[in-house]
Amino acid sequence: MGRKLHLTKIKKGLAKYAALLFAAGLSLSVSAVEYAANFKGTDINEFINIISKNLNKTIIIDPNVRGNINVRSYELMDEALYYQFFLNVLEVYGYAVVEMETGVLKVVRSSDGKKANVPLVGDGDIDNGDVMITRVVEVKNVSVQELGPLIRQFSDQKDGGHVTNFNSANVMMLTGHAASVNRLVSIIKSVDQAGDQRVDIVRLKHATADDVVQVVEKIYKDGGKNQVPQFLIPKIVSDNRTNSVVVSGEVQARTRAIELIKRLDEELENQGNTQVFYLDYAKAEELVKVLQGVSKTLQEEAQGGSKTRTRNNQNETSIEAHEDSNSLVITAQPDTMRSLASVIEKLDVRRAQVLVEAIVVEVQEGDGINFGLQWITEKGGMLQFNNGTTVPVGALAVAAEQARDKTITKNVIGTESGNTTSYDETQEGDLGPLGSLLGGINGLAMGVVKNDWGAIIQAVSTDTNSNILATPSITTMDNEEASMIVGQEVPIITGSTASENNSNPFQTVDRQEVGVKLKVTPQINDGTAVQLTIEQEVSSVSGATAVDISVNKRAINTTVIADDGGMVILGGLIDEDVQESVSKVPLLGDIPFLGHLFKSTNTTKRKRNLLVFIRPTIVRDSRSMNELSHAKYKFIRGEQTKQREDGIDLMPLQDAPILPQWDDAMVLPPTYEEFLNEQNEKNND
Repeated sequence: MGRKLHLTKIKKGLAKYAALLFAAGLSLSVSAVEYAANFKGTDINEFINIISKNLNKTIIIDPNVRGNINVRSYELMDEALYYQFFLNVLEVYGYAVVEMETGVLKVVRSSDGKKANVPLVGDGDIDNGDVMITRVVEVKNVSVQELGPLIRQFSDQKDGGHVTNFNSANVMMLTGHAASVNRLVSIIKSVDQAGDQRVDIVRLKHATADDVVQVVEKIYKDGGKNQVPQFLIPKIVSDNRTNSVVVSGEVQARTRAIELIKRLDEELENQGNTQVFYLDYAKAEELVKVLQGVSKTLQEEAQGGSKTRTRNNQNETSIEAHEDSNSLVITAQPDTMRSLASVIEKLDVRRAQVLVEAIVVEVQEGDGINFGLQWITEKGGMLQFNNGTTVPVGALAVAAEQARDKTITKNVIGTESGNTTSYDETQEGDLGPLGSLLGGINGLAMGVVKNDWGAIIQAVSTDTNSNILATPSITTMDNEEASMIVGQEVPIITGSTASENNSNPFQTVDRQEVGVKLKVTPQINDGTAVQLTIEQEVSSVSGATAVDISVNKRAINTTVIADDGGMVILGGLIDEDVQESVSKVPLLGDIPFLGHLFKSTNTTKRKRNLLVFIRPTIVRDSRSMNELSHAKYKFIRGEQTKQREDGIDLMPLQDAPILPQWDDAMVLPPTYEEFLNEQNEKNND
């Protein structure tokens, strides 16, 4: 019974398979294989399996592929047509076939086809079926950014079609069914046609290129670009160097623009015209000479280059400066006017400025030691020295003798008796010489007197330290000399005259500037380098001499190149001076230890460091100048604030002056209505 049931199932299966073969219309022929298709309510997976077996292909079916198909064919198909029939049926039902390089076919939903491993097809491998492919199309004459939205409107995006563009390479990438992709490629090639985009140059004889371009562009703008096709709108550019107009675009657009330009380039009835140029930065008086030279050169070139323009050259060019408005009034022919206007435009520019900061650093250090011992006897013998700050003992003894009071005996003869009477009178000594000598003593001076002997011991030690720092700064324009001085004028005697009886003596005096001087001329080169011609001087009064006063002076005259904001050393002096002098009695002064009783020693050591630095800063706009000024202002205000906090000695109730707070905001005065309201509020209160 079980065996009979099993045979019955086998027979039913064979009958079903035979029915499917009959539905497929498979006919076997000895000469060729042809296929007929007739599927009614057939499961799509079974349909794919039948095609796979008939074509002997390996097909992988996506699990999402499901449903029934209905299709009937009344003609026999060969193998190639039968395969295309298979692809067409799947495309109609929303599925696509992806061919792998190994020959394996994958059946997926059309919407998932663009994410699969779709083969890249070139121009030589064109396939017009419904297989999924990808093509890369190079666009040569139009922009893919503008072409992309147009092509997407024709793509089968619902069935897996995808269009994207790569702007950098100007290419488009298309994915979808082969027939649809090839159709899009044909549309792209039809649109990607090079038009007649040539360029014409129109040289102007009378008009100015900039003026003509402005008029033509205004005409097209007022006409409305949306109303005129884009290809009929030309591109117009002025070339001021040759006074020409460059026109590009389609032939129709160029023809219309060139005709309009030629009509505008008409000769004026009066060859001369007058224009006023208001200058922003340059001085009108300085530009007059430059422009007169340029106009003269242009007239000479015109007279020598063309004989037909002699009538036009009769009108001379007039260039005048109006100082009050800083403007130029020019009367000239159109071609000369264009050249002069171009020169004015290039010269009337904001010139860069340079902030030059100089730093003068001087550090001095000096040490000195003097020791001496001098002897004197009442008999007039002495041992004295004059080196260093030692006061000679002989001169000191004479001065002491002159300063001592003396008693003088005087005699008086009586007028009646005739007798002589003597009396003592004290005469005061002269303290002047002694005071002058003692005023020159530095350090320790001590005198000892014993019997007929006296001695003076003098010792002095000096220590000098000075640190001078000067930072002069000055701002000037490019190629303009600037100078500054911070100091005083010191009178110096230059000569004197006296008559024989000295009745009308007089002296001639000259005043010399003493202090910190800075004179600089900057020149900004290409880039950030600045060439500086510098005269730097630092002077001070050293002291009086037998003739007049002495002035210390340190000056540098040089030309250097420095980077913007860079520090450059102009020059310097680093020296060290050591001097030692000894005055002694021969033989006795050489005795160890005891020799100091018979000699005087003076030692001086001086060290000086002097350096001068320079730093230029290029200021090209008002913002940079404002920042630099703000920094300097803030520094000075900070110093004043610190001084105010420290207070003024002996004046605790007084405040040191201080600059106001820097405020860039412009405060406008109140309006008339605001003023009245403010007054009313005060009156009401």
